[in-house]
Amino acid sequence: MTQKGSMKPVKNKKTEEPELEPLCCCEYIDRNGEKNHLGACLCDCEDLDEGCDRWITCKSVRPETCERIMDTISDRLRIPWLRGAKKVNISIIPPLVLLPVFLHVASWHFLLGVVVLTSLPVLALWYYYLTHRRKEQTLFFLSLGLFSLGYMYYVFLQEVVPRGRVGPTRLAVLTCGLFLILLALYRAKKNPGYLSNPAGTDRSLGGSHVECLSRKGQEKTKGFPGADTSGSLNNRALKDDLKGSSRVSAGSPTKVKEDWCAKCQLVRPARAWHCRICGICVRRMDHHCVWINSCVGESNHQAFILALLIFLLTSVYGITLTLDTVCRDRSVFTALFYCPGVYANYSSALSFTCVWYSVIITASMAYIFLIQLINISYNVTEREVQQALRQKTGRRLLCGLIVDTVLLGKS
Repeated sequence: MTQKGSMKPVKNKKTEEPELEPLCCCEYIDRNGEKNHLGACLCDCEDLDEGCDRWITCKSVRPETCERIMDTISDRLRIPWLRGAKKVNISIIPPLVLLPVFLHVASWHFLLGVVVLTSLPVLALWYYYLTHRRKEQTLFFLSLGLFSLGYMYYVFLQEVVPRGRVGPTRLAVLTCGLFLILLALYRAKKNPGYLSNPAGTDRSLGGSHVECLSRKGQEKTKGFPGADTSGSLNNRALKDDLKGSSRVSAGSPTKVKEDWCAKCQLVRPARAWHCRICGICVRRMDHHCVWINSCVGESNHQAFILALLIFLLTSVYGITLTLDTVCRDRSVFTALFYCPGVYANYSSALSFTCVWYSVIITASMAYIFLIQLINISYNVTEREVQQALRQKTGRRLLCGLIVDTVLLGKS
C-alpha cells in the first residue's frame, strides 16, 4: 500500500505540469533564457551604466564592457511580431541611416564630396578587417550593397529621369538589369556546396577509423624511421578513391589529418575547405564573400560570377545615362572629372555625388571580377592562392595581380 501511495503523487505531478504561456507580440526570450518585454529595453543594463560612468569621469572603457554592451543592445533590438518579438540584426542598420546622410552631405560642396567619398571606403575596410579578424558573420556589407542598389535607383528615378533625356526604353533596360542582379544574388546566396556528415556506416567509419590509421602510422614512423606507412593507410586511400574525393596520396599521417575535418567530423573531398566564419566545410571553396554573407564554392561560383558581370554592365550603363543627363555635350570620362556648374543646384549635385559613389563601388567590384577571371584561367581558387602565398609555393606576376601556383606540385 505504501508503494502504491508513493507512486500516485508522481503521476499527478506529470499530469499537472503547467504548460508554457504563449508570448505576445512584444515579449521575447532573451539570451539568458528569461522572458522579457520590449518596454524594458533600457532597464537593468549595468554594463551600460558602468560605461557611461567611466565615460563621464574620463576613464577608459574596458573592451569586454563594450562587447557586453553591444551584445545586450543586439539582444534587445527587436520588433513586435506574432508569437514573440523578432530580433533585428544590428549590422543592417548603419547603412540604412548613414549612407543617405553621407551622400547628401557630400553633395553640398566639392570639398565635402572629396572628404566623404574618401572616408567611406576607409570605414568599410576598417569594419571588414575588424569582423574578419574576429571571424564573425555580419550583414553590414549585404545590407550596404542592397540598399546602395535601391537608393541609387531611387535617386535616378527622382533626379535624372524627370529631366527628359532618359526614355522609357533606357529606363526599362536599367530596371531589367537591376532585377537580374537581384536574381543572381539570390542564386549566389543559396547553398555554395556545404558538406554534411555522412550517414550510417560512413559516419561510424569516420572519426575512429581515421584516428586508428593515423595512430598506426605514427607508431610505425616512430619505431621504424625507414618503414613504409602506405600499407596502414591503404584502406583510407581506397575509401577516398571510391568517393572520388582523394586529395593526397596515402603515405604520411600528417596528410591524413589534412583530409579529415575535426570540427565537421567528416572526410573532405579534394579542394574542399572548412570556413571558420560559416562554421562548415564547403566543396571547392573559393572564399567567404562578405557582400553576400556566404561562401563562394562549387555550387554558387557561376552565379557569383554572373552577378558580378551583370552588376558591372548595369552600373556602367546607369553611370553613363546619369552623366549624359547632368553634364550634357561631354564624354563620359570628361564629365566624370570636369563638369562645370554641377554644384549650382542640389539635384544635379546629388546625382553627380551618387555617380562618383557608384564609380567607387563599380571599380572595387571590377577588381574582384578580374581576380576571379584570372584565377579561373589558372584553375585555382582564391583560397589556394592565399595558401600558396603563405607557404611560399607561389609567385606574384604583373605587380601582384596574378599569383602563379605552379610551384604547388613541387613543394
